[in-house]
Order: sequence, then C-alpha cells, then structure tokens
Amino acid sequence: MATALKWNRDSWRAKPIQQAPDYPDKAALEAAEKTLRNYPPLVFAGEARRLKAALARVGEGSAFLLQGGDCAESFAEFHPDNIRDTFRVLLQMAVVMTFGAAMPIVKVGRLAGQFAKPRSSPTEVINGVELPSYRGDNVNGMDFTVEARRPDPQRMVQAYNQSAATLNLLRAFAQGGYADLHKVHQWTLGFVKDEVQIEKYRRFADRIQETLAFMEACGLTGETVPQIRETEFYTSHEALLLPYEEALTRIDSTTGQWYACSAHMVWIGERTRQLDGAHVEYFKGINNPVGIKIGPTVKPDELLALCDALNPSNDAGRLTLITRMGAEKLAESLPTLVRAAKREGKNVVWVCDPMHANTMKSNTGYKTRQFDRILAEVKSFFGVHRAEGSHGGGVHFELTGKDVTECTGGAQAITEARLGDRYHTHCDPRLNASQALELAFLIAEMLKDERSRVLQARKDQIAAAQ
Repeated sequence: MATALKWNRDSWRAKPIQQAPDYPDKAALEAAEKTLRNYPPLVFAGEARRLKAALARVGEGSAFLLQGGDCAESFAEFHPDNIRDTFRVLLQMAVVMTFGAAMPIVKVGRLAGQFAKPRSSPTEVINGVELPSYRGDNVNGMDFTVEARRPDPQRMVQAYNQSAATLNLLRAFAQGGYADLHKVHQWTLGFVKDEVQIEKYRRFADRIQETLAFMEACGLTGETVPQIRETEFYTSHEALLLPYEEALTRIDSTTGQWYACSAHMVWIGERTRQLDGAHVEYFKGINNPVGIKIGPTVKPDELLALCDALNPSNDAGRLTLITRMGAEKLAESLPTLVRAAKREGKNVVWVCDPMHANTMKSNTGYKTRQFDRILAEVKSFFGVHRAEGSHGGGVHFELTGKDVTECTGGAQAITEARLGDRYHTHCDPRLNASQALELAFLIAEMLKDERSRVLQARKDQIAAAQ
C-alpha cells in the first residue's frame, strides 16, 4: 500500500513546489478545482491495479513495456484521426516487439492527459519583450501575447474534457475490434513509403496471419480467445500540474485507498523529483503505478531514497525508473544505479527514454533529434542491463502517427534541410510513424537476440549440471 500516514490529497500544498504556474486569479483557480472535483474519474482504480500487475511481470522479465505518445497534447490538434494514428502506430510497434521478444507487450500511451510541460525558465524574451513561458495547453497558450501567456485555470477543465473524449475513443479502439490481430495488414500507414520497410512489415503481417489460421484450425478464434481481437491499453502522463491531479484524486470504494484518477500511470519529471518537494509528497499517497524520470545527475543514495519514499513496501510493479541520459552518460551513470537497486533488493521496472537527452538545435534553427542518437541510447541501455545481469524492461518514446519531419535520419533519411516540410510539434520533436516502426523492428531484433542468449545460457547450465 502506498498511502502514507497523515497523507491527504492536498498534503503537497505544505511542501515547496517547482514548475508551478502563477495563477493571477485565485478565485477562478478555486472554481476550476471545484468543478473538476465534481466530475467523474477519467480512469478507475481497478484498471490501475491491472497495470500494476502487468508492470510487475515486466519487472521480473516476463513482459516488456512500450510507452509512447505525443510530447504535449494540444487543443488545436485534437482530432479523432490523430488519436487513431497514434494508437495504430503503437499497435504496430507492439505486435512487432511481441514477435521479437516472444513475450507480452504492455502498452501505455502518453495520451489523454499529457498537456503540462516543465520549462527551463519561467519566462522567455522575444525582441525585448518578456512574457511567461508556455507551460502546455492546460496552463496557457503558445501565442506570444500577454493574454495567451496568462495562466488560465479554466484550461484544466478543457483538458479534462479532451482527455475524457480521447479515453472514450481509445477504449473503443482497444475493445471494439480495431485491435483485432486479423487486421494487421490494414494497420499500415499510407505514408510509410520506404519499400524495404513496407515489405518487411508485409512479410511480418503474413506470418501473423499464417499463425492465426493455424490457431483457428485448432479452434482458437477471436470469439474463444478475446486477446486476439482486443487489447489492454493504458494511459499515462507527467503529473506536473498538481491542482489538476488533486481534483481528480479519489478514494477507491472497494479498498479505501487513494488513486490518481487522471491516468492509469503518472510520473514525476526530472525537474520535480526533490525528496522534500510537493510532487514527491503527492505521489507518496496515491496507489497507482508511478514513474520517475532519472537523469545522469542522480546518485545511488538519492535513487534509493526515492525508492523508499515512493515504494516503502517494495511492491512489484509500483515503481518505474525511466532513464533519460544520452548514450555516453548512460553508460557511465546507469551501472552504479542498477547495482545499488539490485544490492538493496528494490523492485523496480527499468525503462529507457532515449528522446530527452538527445535534443539539439539544427543549423536551420529547428529543435530536432537524431534517429541514430536515439538508437544508440537504446542499445547502451540494454547493454548496461545485460552486463549487470539486470533486466531492461521497456522503452519510452515521444512519437506521433502523423507524417511529420521533426527528427532527422532513419530509413526516410530526413535531413536538417527537410525539417521545415512538416514540423508541427507544439514542444519537442517527435518520431513519425515510419521512424517509430523502424525502431520497433530494431528493438525486436535486440530482444530476440537477448532471448536466444538467455535460452542458450540455461541450456549450458543444464548441460554442466548433468
């Protein structure tokens, strides 16, 4: 149980807080919070418990976590096609990884709540004019005007409504037949134009269809085995805006425990993981599976203290550590953290976020990420865990199902000169569907090689014992 003694959903208000917007109209803020407290929960405690059980399997090495979605959701780009395309590319990635890893893939979207964004500075200056930084659509607007940049608490209510509509559509996709494995050929996104990749996916889909035909001949169909036509899909976001999170924190009537009902899983960012801070205090009391972003400056003692604070019972599946370091720094910093967690017997899920430490400014002025750097960090992550006898449990990507040109490289060979063709992000650059699928195939090969290595090691052990 995560709930701490004397904890309440507003306990965080007595702690120092980072990355909090300064709302000029306190009465309007209280009114918005009151409105949200009276709204239905977006997710249910039982769903969060199912995700925690799935993450426990990831931690023990019998499942793999795929977490991905938009850098920051926006009100302007809210459209069912965008939700469908992001869901579809995550499905594609998951089935590719399932075949490679020969294990279940736990699918968690950065969707239906990923609005707030931490900023390196509370203000920004353009042409001598200083205004508050853009903090995400549930706080203020992107336009560089006094009115747009003024934090507006009513935006939290709009974010709730958009999240509710997004969740409704995601549940329909996951349970209504769209995720049926018989439709893998139909999931191909039309703008994936690389012929090698298209053919690779087509051959892969054919293998799945052959497998399904064999299963049907044995009497295993979508009617008798629901997992063939349905899938579990969970939501997550950085719980940065605590007034919003508090308003949607509810007591589960079946257990009497507190749950964040804004998403199945929430995480603490790199800038807000202070042990004595408001965000850690809030996370102490909710019983959802939770995550922490881990950068290269985290020391083993600090990591262990965070584990003790957020998972005092050392429950499996409760705590996910999401590394975001860059390939070189990860190779230097991660081994000592893995050793410390192993030494103290901490039940954690290790996940790689190869996006955030690989952001750069292109020569053309666009913020971008290089595909090769992203892949290098993923390889380094799995290499460290292999060397330490640990388990790399998953990956965390910022991606979109749209045909954007925001990250360079990959099979599409997007150059810096092409970034302006379709650069649509409201915040950080995202992988497009083609790049995301390419990464899925590469990760599937890594997982397949790792599985073969483990199986061979077991055979060698058996042979040595005979």
